[in-house]
Amino acid sequence: MLKIGKHTFQSRLFLGTGKFPGLDVQKKAVDVSGTEVLTFAVRRMNLYDPEQPNFLEMLDLKKYKLLPNTAGATTAEEAVRIARLARASNLCDMIKVEVIGDSKTLLPDPVETLKATRMLVEEGFTVLSYTSDDPVLARKLWEAGAHAIMPGGAPIGSGQGLLNPLYLKWIIEDSPVPVIIDAGIGSPKDVAEAMELGADGVLLNTAVSQAKDPVKMAEAMKYAVMAGRMGYEAGRIPKREYASASSSAGGLPAN
Repeated sequence: MLKIGKHTFQSRLFLGTGKFPGLDVQKKAVDVSGTEVLTFAVRRMNLYDPEQPNFLEMLDLKKYKLLPNTAGATTAEEAVRIARLARASNLCDMIKVEVIGDSKTLLPDPVETLKATRMLVEEGFTVLSYTSDDPVLARKLWEAGAHAIMPGGAPIGSGQGLLNPLYLKWIIEDSPVPVIIDAGIGSPKDVAEAMELGADGVLLNTAVSQAKDPVKMAEAMKYAVMAGRMGYEAGRIPKREYASASSSAGGLPAN
């Protein structure tokens, strides 16, 4: 069971809702993924225009926790304003803090992310902070009160997988709060690797929504999360430089 703040979840797969080819495909992918948490950019929601299509209307919202994010914010103050809008719309008390510092790489701004995290924790939000794979910054975020840390495996939407598993492992080992690997994952293999490192979960969007078959990929990711977590809990054998026989040679004749 995964616990973030006052919320508990059975599934360790968080699913983004952008870039799907259509609302029907999106709904089917959400259903088969087994996710309990859906994330979306507040700025892209048609909160005030009932005539515009709204993916929330396609779903049984009793089955999911909504995780609005502050995508589009470039300062802490912008992120806080977006979070307040989400709360005023009765979406959820959880918020994914996302403050982008560079429009080309879409890497998070460490200074503004830390500042926004502190401000939103003080306002009573359950804060999940999207960050780079910097172990020092991760520590500062949980010291600031973040309820979960969300380091990127690679740049957003790049599908490159885990570029720096060592730093991610350090973050996971040290963190007193859940670590959700977010951004850059491209395949079920990447998901299994993240979970085998000991991550508490993964957040996916492009890897599912832009797959040739988003529904099938969503189901594959569900099983990858489960397999990776089970592998982590089971404890893998150590890597050895040379072979090690899997059966004993004892009792065999000398010639």
